[in-house]
Amino acid sequence: MPGRLVLVRHGQTAWSRTGRHTGTTDVPLEAAGRRQADLLGRRLAGHEFAQVLVSPLGRAAQTCALAGFGAGAVVGADLREWDYGAYEGRTTEEIRAERPGWSIWRDGVIDGETLADVATRAARLVASVRSRPTPGDVLAFGHAHILRVVAACWTGLDPAHGAHFVLDAASISVLGYERETPVVLRWNDTAGEPVR
Repeated sequence: MPGRLVLVRHGQTAWSRTGRHTGTTDVPLEAAGRRQADLLGRRLAGHEFAQVLVSPLGRAAQTCALAGFGAGAVVGADLREWDYGAYEGRTTEEIRAERPGWSIWRDGVIDGETLADVATRAARLVASVRSRPTPGDVLAFGHAHILRVVAACWTGLDPAHGAHFVLDAASISVLGYERETPVVLRWNDTAGEPVR
């Protein structure tokens, strides 16, 4: 059976702190985000990972490096965040002023990726982790929406069910198995528990 997939959302940025949709814009970590990345490194230290993957976006790469995994990380294009198109940099409240009741999971974005586009990338990531020829856990540094869709794909849920998997900055989540059934073993953990 394949190993677990350990997901890490990047540390805090000015846009994540203020709820702005941050897809393709490369917003750097704030000082608090850098401290969070250091803590993530301590929580992940001592666990052997068969592979480390990181989004090509700077905030995830910076988190990965500060956590101590940058040297061996492989950039995975499938881990990049949802392209929010015209909604890039805007908050849900700002979007709802124009589109009352809007939900990215139901209504999508204008001039960006569809949920189906994001789900295709997430499913490809899950398939590559499950088909690894060597055993062991995989560590992946990414972003809130893509990692939520990865969780839905891992568990066999419709990608729109990613709406039910909230992720805070600098959180650790673990996807694995109960016997042969893909499950969520830990989710949105910011409490400081190490990964074992």
